[in-house]
Amino acid sequence: MDAPGLRQALLEWVRIFMRRSMREFVGWINRSDLSSSQIGALMRVYHRGECPISDIGEDLGITPAAASQMVDRLVQLGLLGREVDLKDRRVRQAALTPQGRKLIRQGVQARLQWLGELEASIPTEDHPGIIESLQQLTQAALQLEGADLEAENALQQG
Repeated sequence: MDAPGLRQALLEWVRIFMRRSMREFVGWINRSDLSSSQIGALMRVYHRGECPISDIGEDLGITPAAASQMVDRLVQLGLLGREVDLKDRRVRQAALTPQGRKLIRQGVQARLQWLGELEASIPTEDHPGIIESLQQLTQAALQLEGADLEAENALQQG
């Protein structure tokens, strides 16, 4: 396949993947009765682990006071716990509760559910070729991501 053909195929795949995965995820968000910022805070802690409340605010682009209020609400709902940082007692760490972890896992599952359906619709004999192609795409993307991170670090250093 030539480069324009590959680009078009990638664009079509990304469009379908994003539409399907986001449709399921947005549906889950609506059913959760949480705001997108609250979901963002829970996802941040789910993917990166326990963190200072100030980090949640920075990641979401909200003030420390707003982050603190949001975490308070998530603590009230039983989705986050708030603990004193043993290294710096002035800092409060946010951590997912078992209920919060279960909720986020449900969201991740909702977003990826259709992949199981997609896999089942592809003949088994086609799997090895698709796996190889996806591995090549993943490697190329990781190389680009590494180059992007190196450039970003160089800019930050001076």
